[in-house]
Amino acid sequence: MHQRTRTPGRIAATVTALVALVGLAVVAGPPQVDRAGATVAAADATDAVHGTVAAAGSPVVGSLVTLYAGDRLGARSLATAVTDASGRFSLPAPTTVAGTPIHYVVARGGRPLFAPDPAVSPVHLLAPVTAPGGTALRDEVVVNELTTVASAYALSRFTVGDAISGPSPGLDIATATVAGLVDVTTGGPGPVVTNASNGSTNETLATLDTLANAVAGCTSAATLAPCTDLLAAATPPGGPAPTTTLDVLVALAHAPTTGRAEVFALAQASTTYQPALAAPPEAWVLALHVQAPQMYAPGRMAFAADGTLWTNNNWLPGTTDSSPYVVALDPVGTPVLGSPIQGGGVFGSGWGTAIDLDGSVWIANFAGSTVSKFSPQGVPLSPPNGWGNGGIDHPQGLAVDRRGNVWIASNTGETPGPGNVVVFPGGDPTRAITITGSGIDHPFGIQVDDRGNAWVANAGKVGGSVTVIGPDFVPWPGSPIQAASLASPKGVALDSQGNAWIASFEDNTVVLVHPDGTVDPNSPFPLPGVLGPWGISVDGADHVWVAGFSVPGVWELCGARPGTCPPGAHTGDVLSPGAFGFRSASLQHVTAVQVDQAGNVWAANNWSQLKPPTGGDGLMAFVGLAAPVCTPLLGQPVVPSTATAQACPTFAEAPVVVPATPVVATPSFTG
Repeated sequence: MHQRTRTPGRIAATVTALVALVGLAVVAGPPQVDRAGATVAAADATDAVHGTVAAAGSPVVGSLVTLYAGDRLGARSLATAVTDASGRFSLPAPTTVAGTPIHYVVARGGRPLFAPDPAVSPVHLLAPVTAPGGTALRDEVVVNELTTVASAYALSRFTVGDAISGPSPGLDIATATVAGLVDVTTGGPGPVVTNASNGSTNETLATLDTLANAVAGCTSAATLAPCTDLLAAATPPGGPAPTTTLDVLVALAHAPTTGRAEVFALAQASTTYQPALAAPPEAWVLALHVQAPQMYAPGRMAFAADGTLWTNNNWLPGTTDSSPYVVALDPVGTPVLGSPIQGGGVFGSGWGTAIDLDGSVWIANFAGSTVSKFSPQGVPLSPPNGWGNGGIDHPQGLAVDRRGNVWIASNTGETPGPGNVVVFPGGDPTRAITITGSGIDHPFGIQVDDRGNAWVANAGKVGGSVTVIGPDFVPWPGSPIQAASLASPKGVALDSQGNAWIASFEDNTVVLVHPDGTVDPNSPFPLPGVLGPWGISVDGADHVWVAGFSVPGVWELCGARPGTCPPGAHTGDVLSPGAFGFRSASLQHVTAVQVDQAGNVWAANNWSQLKPPTGGDGLMAFVGLAAPVCTPLLGQPVVPSTATAQACPTFAEAPVVVPATPVVATPSFTG
């Protein structure tokens, strides 16, 4: 996976840092860190941030602790302190927190670390200590190896060296995620990683502890050798070598198949954190299982601009009866807006979930053959039976474009007929347009590019194809696109260049179609095993993420920009491990995979077993595994920006309908 550029330096000259985040904020570009520790914000002597620095369970004495603040413009130091004989420190808290920055402390050097001099130790430990809500600083924090692992993973997409920065709300979501992995007031595991959905039911807590033990093997060593070995073990093939333990963890979060056996072996030097893994993992990933009332057999999810996650639910818990509920979760998986939410005609919503320009939520009801709409606050806006305008019949995919048009793949299910695509121009069902022909055959997935062209995956009854419909609602000449490898395609995803990636379910491949409608000559790209690819999405680095239905797993492919992939990787290469991809004991048969603004990869557990069909249990979030992307997804993926306070475009000025013709008038549609 793509590695961030790091400041070069020799191990012997690397700074020791035990880091604890103490607030939240956003930063642009590689932030500049003032290592001199100069105070740049006023402080109130009567208020302070207190804490303890510990390594391998023992206090660190004489550690230089620096308080930092970060926002989208950079990171800067605020104050410094030195830990006492008990490893304690006290730092003045800033009197104002303009722009809700993220605050964190970095503790360098100290005893009994093998290298007490802050100028020569490679140990860096990190832990966020932001109070709930992100508007205040915690009074008391513990900085140790466990807080470092949790923080480094959740914040890996916002961390460069000792500086933590990035656009809001992504950084806020990442910091909130840390609080579920670790309790920074005690230095122990957090409430989410230890709850009944995780804890002993999957390997995430043990993986967290094992990584912390690997770092503890370095911090508790009498010589430099174990740290040197850890830095080497975490160096990705062809990538830059980490120079600190914080670098190690960020590198593993970005390239989790690195050093599986080597890092595991180094972790055996410490038993500080338990339970730990008994054998090397397939990948160093942290995956959290999220459950909520009535969230059963979820098919697909969508993220609002503030990070709120909306998911539909195929069935009522424990049955195959159609569900009348949708569920809204905050960015860390807690039900919000009165979830579970009823009304608006929701009934057996299958795979269509999207959010429009105004933040309203659109749901395709497979069982009800209708579409429902909810306000951003969860209030039903559609009638009690939903909207069936345009001849909607068992809809699957649903997409909203940047002009506010709502596109619905009317699949027909098992009923006769090829189905159709229905469009609500500007989101108005009374103006519904029905599109047929041009190869439309049991349409399933649908996405709309930045030019307004809708890419439709035709699952068909025999074979499969792709139909492209222009922004004037007229199919492209020559549709459908056909290729021998398109066999019951399900999901469609677009990358930043306008390429369409199609998950071909029955032949276990991914097909790449260029913006002019030509099938890539190296396509299809075969997937390992027989995973039955269903959902598909693209992250901010144009890496392609595929949901495995037949074999539960999440696969990562190098996308159309191989420069963001590991050295030597080519477009279509599988970057995830082995035949099973990234997985967890809590991962089930997956139909959707989506990336949020913090880089967390979410997967929908649609079925828990295939025979007899049994509903899946909740969602999975792979922490910090992907490059962040703007939400909601409107058109092609956009990387959140730090150039302005508004990290993602709103497209508020886009017209409802722009009549146009395809860029290529008569493209070739054969592959």
